[in-house]
Amino acid sequence: MVQFTNTALVFSFLAATARTAPLSLSKRIAQTTIDSVTPWEDACNSAGGGQQCNPIAVTAASTLLAAAGNCDQQNSADAMISLAKTLNNDANMISLAQIFAQQPRNSPNSLAVPYCDNAPQNSELSGFFQCQFQGSDQTSFVGGLSVGDSGTIPFGLSAAVSPAGSCPANPSGPVADGQQLNTITQNPGTPSSSGSASASDGTTASSASAAPVASSSGTSTSDNAGAGAAAGASVSSDSSSTSTAATTSSSSSSSSSSFALSNGQAAQALNAQFASLSPSSSCTDGQNACVSGAFAQCVGGKFETTQCGGGTTCAALPLVNSAGTSITCTTTADAEARIAATGATGGLTGDGSTASADASTSGTASAAVASSTAASSTDSTASTNQAATSSTSSFALSNGQAAQKLNAQFTTLSASSSCTEGQNACVIGAFAQCVGGKFETTQCAGGTTCAALPLVNSAGTSITCTTTADAEARIAATGATGGITGS
Repeated sequence: MVQFTNTALVFSFLAATARTAPLSLSKRIAQTTIDSVTPWEDACNSAGGGQQCNPIAVTAASTLLAAAGNCDQQNSADAMISLAKTLNNDANMISLAQIFAQQPRNSPNSLAVPYCDNAPQNSELSGFFQCQFQGSDQTSFVGGLSVGDSGTIPFGLSAAVSPAGSCPANPSGPVADGQQLNTITQNPGTPSSSGSASASDGTTASSASAAPVASSSGTSTSDNAGAGAAAGASVSSDSSSTSTAATTSSSSSSSSSSFALSNGQAAQALNAQFASLSPSSSCTDGQNACVSGAFAQCVGGKFETTQCGGGTTCAALPLVNSAGTSITCTTTADAEARIAATGATGGLTGDGSTASADASTSGTASAAVASSTAASSTDSTASTNQAATSSTSSFALSNGQAAQKLNAQFTTLSASSSCTEGQNACVIGAFAQCVGGKFETTQCAGGTTCAALPLVNSAGTSITCTTTADAEARIAATGATGGITGS
C-alpha cells in the first residue's frame, strides 16, 4: 500500500488552494502532483525498497510545483533511478522514473515552464525532458523568456522542441492540462537523438546518496510548504544495539539468507564512503550519512549533524530480514559484530575490493535512520548459542524491564513536558531531544514509532525509531513479559 505522510495532505491542500487562488491576468495550470509518483512508489515497494521509497516519491512530487528549480525534477528522477540500481536495476522503477522526468510542471501563468540545462546524473535520463501543458503559451516561457533563451531548449538539444510542448513520451505535442503522463502511456519513448549527452561525471549515484529523505527542517517555497517524511535520528544517551535472537533457528535462517552477506558488504561500502565526508562535503538534499562520527542529514545542500550519545558513533548497519542497510548511532563493537554476523570480513569498512560492487545490487541505500526494518526481529551470529548466551546474561532481563519502564514513562510525555538539557525520549511516537528545556521532535518514518529498546551486549537501553513488532520482539527476547510497556 502506498503510504504518504501528512506531506501528501499538504500537497493536496496546496493544489486545492492553488486552483482557487485569485488570478489576475493569466491562468494557473496545476495538477495533483502526488499522482505523478504513485506508480513509481508502488514499483519501488514491490522491488523491496521499503522505507526508502516514500521520501523520494514525496520529494519528487514537490518538484512539479511552480516554485521548484528548473532541474529539481530531473534531480528527483535521478534519485529514483539511483535507488532502482541498488534494487537489481529494477526495470519498472527506471521506466517510471523516465516517465516522471517528462511529466509537465505546474505553470503559474499559462506560460511554458523552462527546461533543465544540466546533464542528468544517470545516463538513463539523457535525452528526456518534460512535456508542457496544452494550456501554456508554447512560445513564451515563465520568467519572461523567449524561445532561444537559456532554459527554453532542453539540455543537449540545439533547437527548440518540435512539436512545441512535446516530449519523447508524448511526441505528438503538449499534455492535457492537469493530466498525468503515467495514465497516458507506460512507454517513456525514445530519447531525443541530439540530447544523448551522458552524465557529467559518467557515474551513477552511490548508495549513500541514492535515497534522499526530505528533512523536517527543510525550507518551504512560496508554492510548496511540504517537506518529505523525516526519519527519526536514532541518537541515544547510551547506545543502539543488536537485537537478541529469540531462537537458534532464526539466527541460522538469517545467516543463511540470500542477502545477508551483500548487506554486510554494502554497510562496509557506506562506512568507507562516510570516512571521507566532512561537514563541508557537498550533498543532495535529504541525504543521510555519517559525518565525523555524527548522524548527518543534508539540508539546503549542506550537512546538518547531530552528535551521537556518549560512547557511540554513527555507522551504516546491515538489515537482517530484508536487503538493505540502515544508518544509526551505535557502538563500534556492535557495528562490527553486526557486519561480521553477515559473513562479511574486514571490519567496519571492509577491504574495499568487493564492497562497492556488492553495494550496487544489495538493495541498499541510506535508509531512514533506524526506522525501517533495520533492527527487526533477529541479529544473527555464526554461533548458534548466541540466543542462549544472551538470554542467560546477567543484564538481559533487567535491560528488557528498563526499556519497558522507559516506554511507560514516554506515554505520559507531550511536546510541552519539562525536560533536562540533552535528554532523549519518545514523545507521541516521535524521537525527541531536549534543547533549551523543551523537547524538539523528529517524526519517525511511516510504519515506525519511537521506542526504548534493551541493549544486548551490555547493560542499558537505547532509544530509536523501529516497528512496534520489533520492539516487542526485542523486549520479549530478554525474558521480560508484558509487551512494550510491561503492563
